[in-house]
Amino acid sequence: MYRIAIVIGLIAAFVAASVIPAGAHIKTATSPTNLPAGLQSERGLESQLFRIVTEIDNNNLDKALENTEALIKEYPNFRLAYLIKGDLLLARSAPLSTFGNAENVPQEKLDDLRDEIMVRLRAYRDRATTTENIPRYLLQMPPEQKHAIVVDTRKSRLFVYANDTKANGHPRLVADYYISQGKLGAGKMREGDKKTPTGVYHVTSSLSPKKVGEFYGTGAFPINYPNEWDKRLGRSGHGIWLHGTPPNTFSRPPKASDGCVVLANTDLDELATKLQIGMTPVIISDSVEWLTPDEWKKERKDLIGRIEAWRRDWESRNIDRYISNYANEFQNNGQTLKEFTEQKRRVNDGKEWIKVKLSDLSVFRNPGNDDMAVVTFEQDYQSNNLTNRMKKRQYWIREDGTWKILYEGAA
Repeated sequence: MYRIAIVIGLIAAFVAASVIPAGAHIKTATSPTNLPAGLQSERGLESQLFRIVTEIDNNNLDKALENTEALIKEYPNFRLAYLIKGDLLLARSAPLSTFGNAENVPQEKLDDLRDEIMVRLRAYRDRATTTENIPRYLLQMPPEQKHAIVVDTRKSRLFVYANDTKANGHPRLVADYYISQGKLGAGKMREGDKKTPTGVYHVTSSLSPKKVGEFYGTGAFPINYPNEWDKRLGRSGHGIWLHGTPPNTFSRPPKASDGCVVLANTDLDELATKLQIGMTPVIISDSVEWLTPDEWKKERKDLIGRIEAWRRDWESRNIDRYISNYANEFQNNGQTLKEFTEQKRRVNDGKEWIKVKLSDLSVFRNPGNDDMAVVTFEQDYQSNNLTNRMKKRQYWIREDGTWKILYEGAA
């Protein structure tokens, strides 16, 4: 009898417990029939793993082995599938007391594989949440931006959202992939801490396999860590990439990199077709927060309304109204709010009229405890004595319950 227990809490996972007698049935709290319509027949690596687990649960070991061999054929370097196959073959002759019964396998390697199957099965189980709701970070994408990336480090998952311009910019989930993150988790603070940063970033370039070496698989896409906010907080480090795996490795354990986000090469190749250099946002969160469509619309309307109020107040030339949009701790190129106010008052004294137009607006909530949003736009400024066009980035925070600008500068 094949011995693997399925523990259901937040995840479905293989764990060791006690040997279960032949013929015993292991109950699972989730099954393919519990999934929303449209997901039950979905193909993919996680759905195949779930079917194998279900066959094991139902004591259909021959069918589980058949499905495992099909998985190996499709993904020849998928080590987890080989471990499951080994257990299934061993189960023909003796009960198994744990997941991974092969002799002389380092415990650390087994733990890595256990962690991987846990997060993969959890992702499959949580598909309903990710398809019905929206990450609260994706409030507004400019029309020319085709996709946005959201990474949930706790769930070892990367989500790809399309900018559905026909639905008024409603983000639409089009793909999701298993990923590895930093060995010591998320929340990077300094160089060499082996953590993955959390925040709002953008893809800055594309590096070919020839340039980076085979360890990074089919390529790499650097992101702009540290960003403006990271620098203000004193966070250090560099070289944070989205990249692939070595040729002999299909996937790495959930925590295996020095801070980068690592995908299987097949997944990276698919993702690469959706990335726009210098434009695609990569929002990395320790745990993604989800909104219903109605909640998302309300948050979006609230923040975009505040941005529009700031624009109108600038045009009004009323310096007090204009400055009321800025946070007490505002800084700009080393200027305090008081110094910024004095400068703007002097500038406004020479203005007879001001017109400000904003276009290509993007609004992304920053992950984490900070109630913050990253706003980027093309700014077309005109007055009686100056015309200027620039790409600007602002960081907005809630201060006394109202959105206000904490930082602004050229993007």
